[in-house]
Amino acid sequence: MIRLRLSLCALGTAVLAACASSPAPAPVSTAVVAPNANLVIQGIPPVPQSLADAIGRYNDFRGHAFADWHPTQREMLVSHRKADANTAQIFRVTTPLTDGEQLTDGIDPVVRATYEPRNGRYIVFERATGGNEVAQLYRLPLNQAGAQPVLLTNPDERHSINTWLRRSGRLVYSSVPIDRTAQGGTRTKITTTLWLMDPDKPEARRKLAELDGGGWFAGRPSPDERLVSLTRYLSANESQIWMLDLASGVAKQVAPAVDSQEAKATYSPAGWAPDGRSLWIASDRAGEFRELMKLDLASGRIDRVSSHIPWDVSGVTLTEDGARLAAQFNVDGRDELHFFDAATAKEVPAAALPKLPEGNVGAASYHHGRGELAFSISNAQGPSQIYSLGTDGKVQQWTRATAAPGVDTAAFSEQKIVRWKSFDGTMISGLLTAPPKKFSGKRPVLISIHGGPESQASFGFLGRNAYYVQELGMALIQPNVRGSSGYGKSFLAMDNGFKREDSVKDIGALLDWIATQPDLDASRVLVTGGSYGGYMTLAVSTNYADRIAGSIDVVGISHFVTFLNNTESYRRDLRRVEYGDERDPAMKAHLDKISPLTNAVRIKKPLFVIQGKNDPRVPYTEAEQIVATVRQGGTPVWYLRAENEGHGFQKKDNQDFQFYATVLFMQQTVLK
Repeated sequence: MIRLRLSLCALGTAVLAACASSPAPAPVSTAVVAPNANLVIQGIPPVPQSLADAIGRYNDFRGHAFADWHPTQREMLVSHRKADANTAQIFRVTTPLTDGEQLTDGIDPVVRATYEPRNGRYIVFERATGGNEVAQLYRLPLNQAGAQPVLLTNPDERHSINTWLRRSGRLVYSSVPIDRTAQGGTRTKITTTLWLMDPDKPEARRKLAELDGGGWFAGRPSPDERLVSLTRYLSANESQIWMLDLASGVAKQVAPAVDSQEAKATYSPAGWAPDGRSLWIASDRAGEFRELMKLDLASGRIDRVSSHIPWDVSGVTLTEDGARLAAQFNVDGRDELHFFDAATAKEVPAAALPKLPEGNVGAASYHHGRGELAFSISNAQGPSQIYSLGTDGKVQQWTRATAAPGVDTAAFSEQKIVRWKSFDGTMISGLLTAPPKKFSGKRPVLISIHGGPESQASFGFLGRNAYYVQELGMALIQPNVRGSSGYGKSFLAMDNGFKREDSVKDIGALLDWIATQPDLDASRVLVTGGSYGGYMTLAVSTNYADRIAGSIDVVGISHFVTFLNNTESYRRDLRRVEYGDERDPAMKAHLDKISPLTNAVRIKKPLFVIQGKNDPRVPYTEAEQIVATVRQGGTPVWYLRAENEGHGFQKKDNQDFQFYATVLFMQQTVLK
């Protein structure tokens, strides 16, 4: 283990105003931050309390996420972390711009909940333990003093709320077995079971269907509640729509047609027409992007609706009467709302619509009875806030985001799109957040790579990351390398299987681009990322060690074969489509060759690894093996593991310490 010495002057201007010599220096506090008992710390120097005090105000940004409308009243459920809490919980907001009533509580976060659909007597919510993602469903009665949540599901399976049958108040939910209940600790066959349950009588649940694979999800029922649409997710480039008969349990594929010879495409149901004869869907069958379409169930005919919008549709919501439809489109990393007349399938002209708040739309949902649209907005100046658009065209704000005293989020830098050409001529884009003009000279750079890889760096609030820009003067670049979503299905597939390292070369091209920018310092580049972004971070560390100052790997894949062997079985086949099937000898050899663990001897710059012990996606062993191997080569490694977290830290006290340690790492690598 290599201990790095820390001088007080290295803490930077955010902590100490100056480090001037003096014949008689005043005593300096040596107090350090005591990590909580759930944190395992290796190789990380003590974090000075002065550092935590100076940057702690960036730890308390609190927004709101929309969860559900009440079925009959003008009130909603939101997920929010209050000021003195460690995790996000569910609140009931009955009046706009009020604090709301907290409904759930506990050491684990709750972000998903729904009202009982007839009169809202209770809510059903999902909660997992310690980041293990084995979500359980609970019923919580409302308006009953002292009411406690009632467990509805089997703790030996992971569960997900799917949809309600509103007439009967019964819930359709899905269950998937987990590895800890399997003989030998792994499963060769995965199934998804769909259940129908009255949450008041969970013991009388009825099995609807047992389906092969782990990628099934039930959508809204038909207007007569005889059928439920299903999504069968096979990969980021292929999915299907099926229809489940609730009485017989028979499921059949409806799109693409079973005998179709068309190329692979994605299909997902979005909502029913009022007569139950057609289905609104999203699909990329006609081109590069997912379009809003309408499927006639009897004939199989599919009509294009949003072909004039050259971006992916990312969300759809309809009014209860099926007359109006709001669709979100991912326009170059920013979700925008477009409105359609459902009867004519024509878009409502923007000139006929009220002006909405500016920012990235996070979620949108019509109230079933009132036709009021709830939607969330985030932007560079603040985290998610919830608004509504009434049938009278008026926009009303429902929640207020908060920040700690002394932090002026209105002054935070805006993100802008930058583009560069990669090794093969492919144009790659990313988001650049430049520091304020008060910082002069060439600025150090933080490259932050998103996970997925079928995900996207998008516009929105940076949270704690804003500290690096606003206070440390770092330029933040969030690249969307090949394999990212949002830029067409061909781009999405450009990193699959044997093409994996092409995405790493996109970062190499970014390093070239940084070297050409007069305001960026190519000698002070730090790379970071989580999950797949963690793999990318480690891969950059092995391929471009001489061009970076250090790297921060968060819950990252260090070896594809061990990852595929040890990830939860319900995810394995879905990941094989993306990364390659390790059971094929040629692919296994390739995955071994390109894995960071195989090439760990080439990691020469300081490495910080962060991991949750209960991670079901990227098991903690991926972190442990890269830490041990890199240390054997003599490279400094910091390691932070949380025993009560999974795929990324969700508890504020753990997030806080991760933040402090990250700033300390930056100060010893790119801010020296």
